[in-house]
Amino acid sequence: MNDPIEPAAKEQRLLQNARREGLLIMLVWAATLVWSVGSGYAWGYNRPAETMRLILGMPDWVFWSVVVPWGICLIFSVWFCFVYMADDDLGQDQEESQPHA
Repeated sequence: MNDPIEPAAKEQRLLQNARREGLLIMLVWAATLVWSVGSGYAWGYNRPAETMRLILGMPDWVFWSVVVPWGICLIFSVWFCFVYMADDDLGQDQEESQPHA
């Protein structure tokens, strides 16, 4: 007979998945922060106005420092939620597990 997963092992799996997912989110967030601030500073400050081009009606440094990272994060969020994130069984609520009197 198959034994159900022990509660301690189930909690351990949930914790491992949550840590893995949280770490990935923090790494992507930090990379996006470094890219946005770094590229915005490098391409946006101390630059003659004559060298700036417009992309979709905004300065090129805004497009590459804000719009592109936000677009990438949007795509990452969709992938993360629908593909990567674990769909673990959390068990039943206590009210559901007890018979009604």
